[in-house]
This record gives sequence, structure tokens and C-alpha cells, in this order.
Amino acid sequence: MNILSGFVVLYPMIVSLVWIMGAIFFRIQQRQIPLKKPGKGEPEQLVSVLIPAHNEEATLHEVVESVANLDYQKIELVLIDDGSADNTLAVMYDLQKQYQGQFPIKIVPIVKNGGKAHALNVGLDSATGEYLLCLDSDSYIDQDALKPMMLEFYNDANVGAVAGRPVVRNRTTLLGRLQLLEYIGIIDIIKRGQAFITGHITTVSGVIVVYRKKAVKEVNRWTVEALTEDIDMTWKLYSHHWRVAYCPQAVSWILVPEHMKALIRQRRRWARGGLEVLIRNRKLIFTGKLAEQWLLIDMVVSNLWALSCFFMIVLYVLTMLFAHALILDGGVLFVLTLISIIQFVIGFTSSQRQGYIDWQDLLLLPMYFVFYWVVNLISCITALGSFFLDPKRKGTWSSPDRGV
Repeated sequence: MNILSGFVVLYPMIVSLVWIMGAIFFRIQQRQIPLKKPGKGEPEQLVSVLIPAHNEEATLHEVVESVANLDYQKIELVLIDDGSADNTLAVMYDLQKQYQGQFPIKIVPIVKNGGKAHALNVGLDSATGEYLLCLDSDSYIDQDALKPMMLEFYNDANVGAVAGRPVVRNRTTLLGRLQLLEYIGIIDIIKRGQAFITGHITTVSGVIVVYRKKAVKEVNRWTVEALTEDIDMTWKLYSHHWRVAYCPQAVSWILVPEHMKALIRQRRRWARGGLEVLIRNRKLIFTGKLAEQWLLIDMVVSNLWALSCFFMIVLYVLTMLFAHALILDGGVLFVLTLISIIQFVIGFTSSQRQGYIDWQDLLLLPMYFVFYWVVNLISCITALGSFFLDPKRKGTWSSPDRGV
């Protein structure tokens, strides 16, 4: 029991410290070794912007407007209607008339809803550019996002995808503000740390990512059966020796769930998608590159930690009910809290400088720690249950489907 409780406590502490150090050095590296820009006179590469949508008539105009404001001239827009039951397709044609004088816009209607991966595969056939910027239809991209992402491709011919950074924009509810802290203080830090230490990240953010078309075709496009097409595509690229880069300067403003039920459903989907990728790529634990082995082992240990943590919680509850006693190590709780604060401060510092977060958000910090661990523990346990009860579930989407 002591070994189990030690694992439950030490694992998040060690992993958090590793990612914190990696994030610090990632920032230093970016300042000291900037990416080389293309030479003068070299033309910009054509980028096809793929936006799949399912029942998004209310939000589609925002993302198209943000694309129109991009500080990148050579683009074409491919709008894919994935069997919407509302006026999404009509909105697409209206937007085509509105912006067709600025850049080419192609409309791709799909009669039967087949999921995001299927929609991207269909849209790919209409894309002319050698690079594919994939955006969610309920987000909008920062005007300066695309150029730094393209620099990653110019500097390394082995880069198959570049992931951007999602930042929460719906902050009127408590749940929305807590997720803002999570994206700033956890998700971004982890990706920075992974990018520096391993040269890999666990997954691109499906809400803002640029793919090299050649790489997507080489791995046989997006997997329709995958529950999370972004995680699946990331590891398909790794299995074919492509590199995936992280570009935190490239921001997409996203909508997140504002009700706990929707949030748990979203996180369960993420967790299950990770499990599917882990099972599908289990051989890489033994045959892959060291970085790939490390990330996959981390995914395995994370799930073991969730199971161990669940078991310990049940044990504590039983102890309270029958022994009328509860033993908690105050020192351990203090250290965990301290590490979490350090991790958040690193993300907060850069985000405040860029205007993504305000100091008032620090007032939610005590609630944020509980929120993060509880939500992810519930999501992981329920994902494990659904995976073993329904292992062949296919990936589709419902609207709205808020996520990275």
C-alpha cells in the first residue's frame, strides 16, 4: 500500500517538474536560435485552409473572417459541410460570395454526416496547396499565426505537421475561466516541455494545425475510425518518420464546453483517443525512437496512475466510513500545490505579456488545482471503461464539439 500511495503522489510531481524544466529551456531555445526566414524574392507557398463544419451556422462566419484577416497572402479556403441539418451549407455559399474577391473559396458538400476525419479526407481532394491549415469552424485564428508555422516547414524538410496554440475565448462562466487556466498553465507547458526534451509532442491541436500535404498522403490520410483524428494523425506521422513541431506563437481562439457534462464527454473522448493510439502504436514502445518510447510509456503510466488514484480514493472513503479516520500527508499536499503553482506561473507570465490572461484570474487558482485533477481523473477512468466495453466505437462528431 505504501508503494501504491507513493506512486500516486510522486508520479505527478516528477512529470510536472520535467515538463516545467523543458518549457523553460524551450523558451530560451526559441530566443537564442530563431528560425531562418525565406530569402527575399522567394514566393509564399500556397496554403489550403480546410474548415470542416457540422451544424455550425452560428459560428462559421467568425472563422472565415479571421482567415480573411490573416497576415499571409497566398491562401485558398475549402469549406466542407459534413451533412449539416441546419443552414450551414447556405451560410458557406453566402461567405463564398462575400470573400471570393479576396481569395479562392471552394464549397464541398457532403450529404451524409461521416465525422471530422472523413470530412477532412473529402476536403483534401479539393485542396490545391501543398500545405493544409486545418481549423475548427467554431474558432478563429490570430492574424499573425500562419507565418511562424510556415517557417517550421521552411527550416526542416522532415516536418510533417506544425501544431498551434489554442487559447480560450468564452470566459463568461466559471467553467470557461477554469479551462482558460488549464490551457495556459498545463496544456501549453506540457507541449513546450515535450517539444524541447523529446523533439516530439503527444498530439497536435486539431483546432489549429498545418500539415504538409505530402506527409498526409504518405500516411494514407486521416483515419475515419479514429475517435480523435488529431492524436491519430500525429502518431501516423511519427510511424513514417515525419517530425511534428510545436509553435506556441500561432494562436487560435477557441470555444470550450460551458457545462460539466459536456466537458467530461469531451475529455473522455480525448482520453479514449489516446488509448486507441497507444494500442495501435504499442510496438513503438520497443521499436520506436527514444522520444516516441518515452511519450508512449508516459501514456501507459498515466493510465496506471489514474487507476491507482481511483483505488486510493475508494480506500480513503472506506477508511472514513468504517474506521472513522483519514490520514493525509500535509507535506505531500503542500509540495504538489507548490509544483502546480510554479507550473502555472510560467504559463501565466508569457500569457499575461501577450494579453491572453489577466491577474484577476489568479483568484481562481485554488479551485483550478482541484478542477484539473478531478476532471482528468474522471475522464481517464470513464474512458478506460468505455474502451473495454465498446472497443470498436467509430469517431464521429456532434455539434458543438469543443476541443483542441
